[in-house]
Amino acid sequence: MAGHGMVHIYELSIPILMTIWLLEFSTTAALLGTVVAVGYGLFGVGALPGGLLVDRYGSRTLVVGCLAGMGLSFLVLSVAPSIPGIAVALALWGISASVYHPAGLTLISNGVVDRGRGFAFHGMAGNAGIAGGPLVTALLLLAFDWQTVAMLLAAPALVAAAVGLRIEFDPTAAIDERDAETLDKSTGPESLSAFVDQSRTLFTAGFALVFVVVALNGLYYRGALTFLPDLLGDFLTAAVGDVRLGLFDPDSAVAEEFDLSSYLYAGLLTVGIGGQYLGGRLTERIEPDRGLIVMLSSLCVIALAFVPAARAGLGGLVVASVALGFTLFAMQPLTQATITKYSVPESRGLSFGYTYLAIFGIGALGAAITGTVLTYASVSVMFVVLAGIAATAGAIAVVLVTRP
Repeated sequence: MAGHGMVHIYELSIPILMTIWLLEFSTTAALLGTVVAVGYGLFGVGALPGGLLVDRYGSRTLVVGCLAGMGLSFLVLSVAPSIPGIAVALALWGISASVYHPAGLTLISNGVVDRGRGFAFHGMAGNAGIAGGPLVTALLLLAFDWQTVAMLLAAPALVAAAVGLRIEFDPTAAIDERDAETLDKSTGPESLSAFVDQSRTLFTAGFALVFVVVALNGLYYRGALTFLPDLLGDFLTAAVGDVRLGLFDPDSAVAEEFDLSSYLYAGLLTVGIGGQYLGGRLTERIEPDRGLIVMLSSLCVIALAFVPAARAGLGGLVVASVALGFTLFAMQPLTQATITKYSVPESRGLSFGYTYLAIFGIGALGAAITGTVLTYASVSVMFVVLAGIAATAGAIAVVLVTRP
């Protein structure tokens, strides 16, 4: 939970720090955006080799290494004298963070007996980081310069890494004795041909269908959230006008900085904590692949209803936003439990490596898809496209459940 929360705190603190770097280093948005994209790209691409390392060295080693690496990368960031220094620090962060999801989810899959509840609390910690990362960074910047803030942000990860080295637990508590013995003897593929052979073994028909479902879910996730803050601002203006005029002096600095849509967006992400808990508990009551059908169907309906509800007034917009945030994050524990169901313990790191490469790698195209639709069509068409993605994923999930 500490690792998951810290990954997303760092991930979403970077855009806040970018606003200061643009001014301090007199650089362009294009150059700084490219520098940041390298770090984020390594975060996604590194999931697959990270999964291989998990199977070879164990999940505890990789989680601790991830925490230590992220903390050290922000220490490097705190002394970065220029844009190249920032680029190096963010690249180190991306490499370190990339191993987290394969390692953390493998640890829960193999080591937590109440697996559904483990996925639930783990996801809740991630959502707390997603919602709290920008807030914590912004508040710290009110009192300190950005270098000090980066140093302060490094501390929790380094402390968690030290704790992770000392605590005792059984990383195979959730699997039977035979699988635990196989896992102990597994060292992961030692050559390219062995990696290909293990990948072929992993990609059964069932796992291949799971891979496609999670990739489509990644498209929906990134496509929905990337432009949502701007869209919420438009819907709020249409519903209630410019609320700043009634709350603040129009010429004050507070009025200039206040953005109600940002608070609604943060609320949407915070509501996702409850969704994570529900999704995790559902995995203990129903088969997770059947739960995916329910959630994907719900996401399809929400996408189709979002624009009409948002245009009906403030109440409709709030309800639609809460429904989207809750359901979008309720998907995650069910997805993780489904990946566990369709993989074997000794290849679980590789399975999460592949699927998180799909979620963060292929899923990143969701931003391009929705951005293109918004440019050449309309908001309504964008949500119809998202509904189509969810419907396609739901249909594949049905095939997954009903196939012989």
